Amino acid sequence: MPSRFKIHAPRFWIASLLLGIGLFAYALAASVPAAQAAASSPRPAAQEQKPNDFCLACHQEEGVSAEFGGESLPATINPTRYGLSVHAQEGVACADCHANMSEYPHPKTDAASVRDFRLSFGETCKECHNEEYDAAHDSVHQAALTAGDPNAPLCADCHNPHEQPRIIGQNSGQLTIAARKDLPAACSQCHADQVAVYKNSVHGSALADGNRDVPSCTDCHGVHNIVGADNAFHNNTPALCAECHSDKELMTRYGLSTSVLETYVADFHGTTAVLFEKQFPDQRVDTAVCTDCHGVHDISDPNNPQTGIAMQDNLLTKCQRCHPDATANFPAAWMGHYEPSPTHYPLVYYVNLFYKFFIPMVLGGMIFFVLTDVYRRLINRAKGVKH
Repeated sequence: MPSRFKIHAPRFWIASLLLGIGLFAYALAASVPAAQAAASSPRPAAQEQKPNDFCLACHQEEGVSAEFGGESLPATINPTRYGLSVHAQEGVACADCHANMSEYPHPKTDAASVRDFRLSFGETCKECHNEEYDAAHDSVHQAALTAGDPNAPLCADCHNPHEQPRIIGQNSGQLTIAARKDLPAACSQCHADQVAVYKNSVHGSALADGNRDVPSCTDCHGVHNIVGADNAFHNNTPALCAECHSDKELMTRYGLSTSVLETYVADFHGTTAVLFEKQFPDQRVDTAVCTDCHGVHDISDPNNPQTGIAMQDNLLTKCQRCHPDATANFPAAWMGHYEPSPTHYPLVYYVNLFYKFFIPMVLGGMIFFVLTDVYRRLINRAKGVKH
């Protein structure tokens, strides 16, 4: 059947060409707003790393450094370690912290020393870590910094911004075991002697074995709001130790008593400490608190034959710090945290047991006598009987 339409080949190809050019122009025009919208929208984490590649092209080279007032600051960044850091995982780009270094060559800074350069980043950290920044400004570290101590730690001294791993579990919201184990190393940069002693303590050795129950530095001293070892800190030692040692679930795992605070407060030392603090709240308690007997950073297992205070000779040495005339019988007369039992101080246990029955019997007998006497008098009165 003959076609109703007659196709002219030259005209057909010309029309097809014009149609293709039109479609291409339309697609190109439509892609411009989309590209602009993509540029203004948040970029995925993978794209966030692209600006860092430009910086790392130079800064991954060994020997890169910056000069400040004649002092050299190493500026080599290990790409692998940075990639594993929490900043890289959260998509933080180099220019987010080094905003004035986004161009090359880098502009000169006014920092007269490496210390001054690091000081200039305090406000930078605050942009993302405002809560931690405020807490640190109430700490003993900030007090030292304000006083002009050149060794006062800054944020980057404890948290290497280019390698800092994630320290808070995303699911648990708690400090990770790896972070807990690394804490002493961070603190040892300034407190090497104390950390060396802590590592050999019952707490430090357990932490090194991966025990997450034992306290690390920040559990006692605070995280960013670190307080000094002043009178208030010393006087609060019993309450601080009781946070763990009064936890029944925690202490049950290790077969330890949870009555340490109660037995301390009931003892001469604890009673004196409570009364002293009420009367002289700003002064250092002049009686023994936990650390005077157990140690500060060198806390030992009580049953350790060399250092444990369960050993009478070791305990006597502790007692003689406050009681220089104490003899071997002195610690033997002190029950410490032991509750009387048939095995520990049996005489005290059985005397207490005797009085638990004897006192109620005496009081009960007296009450019974009084009640029966009152009853007899009422009966006699009702009968008209006169005495």
